[in-house]
Amino acid sequence: MSDEVQPGYVRVRLDLSYDGTDFHGWAKQAGGKRTVQGEIEDALRTVTRTRDTTYELTVAGRTDAGVHARGQVAHVDLPAELWAEHREKLLKRLAGRLSKDVRVWSLAEAPAGFNARFSAVWRRYAYRVTDNPGGVDPLLRNHVLWHDWPLDVAAMNEAAARLVGEHDFAAYCKRREGATTIRTLQELSLERGADGVVTAVVRADAFCHNMVRSLIGALLFVGDGHRGPEWPGKVLAAGVRDSAVHVVRPHGLTLEEVGYPADELLAARNKEARNKRSLPSAGCC
Repeated sequence: MSDEVQPGYVRVRLDLSYDGTDFHGWAKQAGGKRTVQGEIEDALRTVTRTRDTTYELTVAGRTDAGVHARGQVAHVDLPAELWAEHREKLLKRLAGRLSKDVRVWSLAEAPAGFNARFSAVWRRYAYRVTDNPGGVDPLLRNHVLWHDWPLDVAAMNEAAARLVGEHDFAAYCKRREGATTIRTLQELSLERGADGVVTAVVRADAFCHNMVRSLIGALLFVGDGHRGPEWPGKVLAAGVRDSAVHVVRPHGLTLEEVGYPADELLAARNKEARNKRSLPSAGCC
């Protein structure tokens, strides 16, 4: 599958962030629902005075309704003449046009082989939760989940360590026809801050639908004592959804950062990421 930029076009990388509270996720939807992609594409169309043409964005990680992003990355292919005409003032004009809950921080011509989605080697999310008996700080209410049971962070980390590595995460994903659920979970760790908020750092090469929020749901069951630290690993090994694994609410989740390889490795990563993965077969002896 070729991903070469068409002649006469320039691929532009966008680094952006948004508060997902009032968005119905990243991806455009029918019915006029407000989405991050739709908002930025509308703004681009307006500030470049191309009202009859929509230049579609490709994003590193599609976020669900209510999920936030601090370090999201996208790309868009623009006609070279249009880019040359607007590049110097495009960032400031977007700032004046976009709503205050979404910001584009940088716009730059992408190196050869770059694809915001397929060139990425990891995505890092953070999920924030508090077990404070009084609830959530009102100033953080749209970004922190309240869990009304005391949490044992050490037990949660013990459970989390058993999930790291390459596995079939079917038990923690919402299945999609034809899509693999094999992922490499590179990091899963939790730490309680001085303010009492527990932050879970979750990093993987990619995520399947609902994976992060399902993993956090399982770890919360361990943290509050309803299950032992071995339980999330047993669910993973079983390979099927467990009714006890709850998909936690989206507002505690933030896409923090997306990682890419060196420029000379972008094209190879782009090609590799499109291959459907399978786990190595177990040896017979």
